[in-house]
Amino acid sequence: MRTVTLEMIFTHPITQRYLRRSGIAHAVKVAEYAFALAIEHHVDPDLATKAALLHDIGHYTWYRNGEWDFELYRENDIHAIKGANRAHKLLIRIGEDPKAAKQIALAILLHTDSYLPDGHLHLNPLQKVVTLADESDEEPQGHHHYKTMDFQTALSRIRKLDQCIDGHSSIASGEA
Repeated sequence: MRTVTLEMIFTHPITQRYLRRSGIAHAVKVAEYAFALAIEHHVDPDLATKAALLHDIGHYTWYRNGEWDFELYRENDIHAIKGANRAHKLLIRIGEDPKAAKQIALAILLHTDSYLPDGHLHLNPLQKVVTLADESDEEPQGHHHYKTMDFQTALSRIRKLDQCIDGHSSIASGEA
């Protein structure tokens, strides 16, 4: 039985603060992609969806003259580093297993290679699932961060994902 659910993470004030900045719709959609990809790649869907939901909480908004500057972002962004730190601290605070929190934080850290000089990473299966899920929802010039979704719709979809994860866990452990 999981002690920390996606709903607990999603509704936490820290998560809400940073998801509003990076895009709730994108975070929810990437978590949904991560669930499907985790099943396909035999990865723990609980870890994959948590990392996917939180993967962009390290974003800083790069503006120039009052408008989003994608090139400034690409040149200077380290959101994966900041996000891994924020996610780990949040997960430990709300009671996530420390080993799981570390795996989730590492998947967030490695979900993009945009901050690396040569841009090449060697990913484990969980990290690859989170990367693929994020890439599945990306749009040119970062427009995926500007899709909108109201809180109640997002919460409903998060609750559905929690049910899917619990159902998958029951089947995997032979409880069904």
